[in-house]
Amino acid sequence: MDQIRMRVKERRELTPSIAEFTLEPIDEVTLPEFAPGAHITIETPSGAMRRYSLVNDGAAPKEYVVAIKREPQSRGGSASMHDEANVGAELNIEVPENDFPLTDVQKYLLIAGGIGITPIYSMAKYLDKKGKLLRIIYVSRSAEESAYLDELNASFKSRMIVHHDNGDPNAVYDFWDDLVTPRATHVFCCGPKPLMDEIKAVSGHWPEGRIHFEDFKPVDVVRDDDTAFEVELKKSGTNVKVPEDRSILEALRDAGFATSSSCESGTCGTCKTRLLDGEADHRDLVLMEEEKDDFVMICVSRAKSGRLVLDL
Repeated sequence: MDQIRMRVKERRELTPSIAEFTLEPIDEVTLPEFAPGAHITIETPSGAMRRYSLVNDGAAPKEYVVAIKREPQSRGGSASMHDEANVGAELNIEVPENDFPLTDVQKYLLIAGGIGITPIYSMAKYLDKKGKLLRIIYVSRSAEESAYLDELNASFKSRMIVHHDNGDPNAVYDFWDDLVTPRATHVFCCGPKPLMDEIKAVSGHWPEGRIHFEDFKPVDVVRDDDTAFEVELKKSGTNVKVPEDRSILEALRDAGFATSSSCESGTCGTCKTRLLDGEADHRDLVLMEEEKDDFVMICVSRAKSGRLVLDL
């Protein structure tokens, strides 16, 4: 069972930009269990495949719960979930995977930034039930934009630091005091890239294996200096323009061509496509060097110049 057809059972607005979706299976199937830190990949109403962390208890689940932020620069995934995934909507999902598993130690420091609270909240509930020692640092722009803040305060207030910077770069939380002294504690961090870069910078002196990160965007799919280009689909003889702010895969989808994809972040290999001509700007984390002349991951990679000819 690689895909499951699900229905939106409940929808709850957590903040002005974050909605929680409770998904239940349409057919009578046993949902796979999952551990804290796991995610599911959802085929959003726009057709984009997006990964979202699971928030609920993964032991014998009857439903899957995710919280999704409408991203300001959404290329279709989160925006379509907010606009179209109302109660009763049907969605395909892929079974849970876990690239952010908890280790089994006695002490934990859980760090969340913004929507990165979703796997951290799941971890905190699980560790608390197991009687583990934990602290939480939750940073965000404002209380209004902090998902699950009331629930976290109710359960972890004495073990949690909450910091709002109100969008002021001079008012961001200083993690140095928390990480200056390496400890037996294991640190789990999820949030925007600047937060994770900061944690990496101030924890470089910690022993290897004690700092853990979750990052659904290991590569920049679209960059500020990207330009438009064309791809030729050899089998159909069609030319498709890829705008500067869209991936090849998204441009093909926009043009009505069915595409196979999963992660859409250059890490899984599902969209591997034979490259017949042209020089690709490879941005994936999958292809071996010896494959790069003959294949391209169309979810993240682009043309270095001119056009690409694909075996599609």
